[in-house]
Amino acid sequence: MSFQAYLDTIEKQTGKTPNELVALARGKGFADPKTKAGVIVAWLKEDFGLGRGHAMALVHVIKNGAVISDKHVSRDGAHRDESNTLRLDGLEHRNQP
Repeated sequence: MSFQAYLDTIEKQTGKTPNELVALARGKGFADPKTKAGVIVAWLKEDFGLGRGHAMALVHVIKNGAVISDKHVSRDGAHRDESNTLRLDGLEHRNQP
């Protein structure tokens, strides 16, 4: 599953865009570099029912923003992303520039 596919699945499951979840996390102080991933994962599991893999994808976005490593881009197989910049604005905006 690509990084973007993880975020899309999270949106479908929670009804919240990645941007909305990042804003909630920031409101809880989770964007602080000192916050451990496990704390964020526990919150996402408790409040939204996310599993560890999906939660960790969101942890990356909360801590690092929308840019991912180029090693995830344009590789063969199911794990490739089209761009090194993830779409955080939600599925509704996917076909818009």
